[in-house]
Amino acid sequence: MDEELTVESRIAPPALTCPKCNGLLPSKLGIVECELCSASVRVDHEPTRTKWLKERISCPSCSKVLIAGVDQRPAQLRCADCDAQFTLAAKVVRVEIECPICHRGLRMKQRPGQRTIDCPACDSAFKVSF
Repeated sequence: MDEELTVESRIAPPALTCPKCNGLLPSKLGIVECELCSASVRVDHEPTRTKWLKERISCPSCSKVLIAGVDQRPAQLRCADCDAQFTLAAKVVRVEIECPICHRGLRMKQRPGQRTIDCPACDSAFKVSF
């Protein structure tokens, strides 16, 4: 059974807010749906698309440096040297938040909406909104 190879992009689109509810939009380009109010928003950012086209990545199989050559994420790519197929995944933006009880710094994926977090240091539960 073949294992699926994935490389995470180092380039993320800018963080944008919904014009209707001011909540964080998903980190994508194109037509995106706000997870808070379900508004459809067209997001395009030419500098990100240009950087995606020129992004240098290492083949996860043979480590050959490749130029992505595509202006979307995720993308299916094939290494010309070793013929390995892999997915170039969208960058997952991570942020640091502070527990309001013990003030420990916690790193988490920045996703739109509200979530309840359990602090691993003090076991307190608190809500985070993006």
